[in-house]
Amino acid sequence: MSVREIVQEPDPVLHKRAKEVTGITPKIIKLLDDMADTMYDADGVGLAAPQVGILKRIIVIDCGDEIGFIEMINPEFVSKEGEQFGPEGCLSIPRLNGDVRRAQKVTVKGLNRKGEEITITGTDLLARAFQHEIDHLNGILFTELAETLYDVTERKGQE
Repeated sequence: MSVREIVQEPDPVLHKRAKEVTGITPKIIKLLDDMADTMYDADGVGLAAPQVGILKRIIVIDCGDEIGFIEMINPEFVSKEGEQFGPEGCLSIPRLNGDVRRAQKVTVKGLNRKGEEITITGTDLLARAFQHEIDHLNGILFTELAETLYDVTERKGQE
């Protein structure tokens, strides 16, 4: 396991659609492990494979809630309900945060590292994280959806 470099905007890989994972190989397992190490090292809540330069449909998330660490291959939404509006940031765009409108509750299905189908329902921050990371798999950044953007380096100086 190792920490990988996080791709920064405006790298073109962040704007491309990731490809389905067709088989769980030792390389995919290593990628899952490295993505977890990278996310935790960067103090993030989630990470998508394109953020480490790999165009595969893989995400990892840990919101620090009762569900804990999640890794999902080929995630897709089963349902979305309600609405929430609030701040988001991104490890690939460290200087900016923005207010984004998202579903309040989502159900997502995908595969775990053993190739077994899993389904997870999340609300609040977990729902937001799922939507943010799956957007990455589709080449969409939160800055494209944000209703407001603000430079967090300026805000830190005001606190």
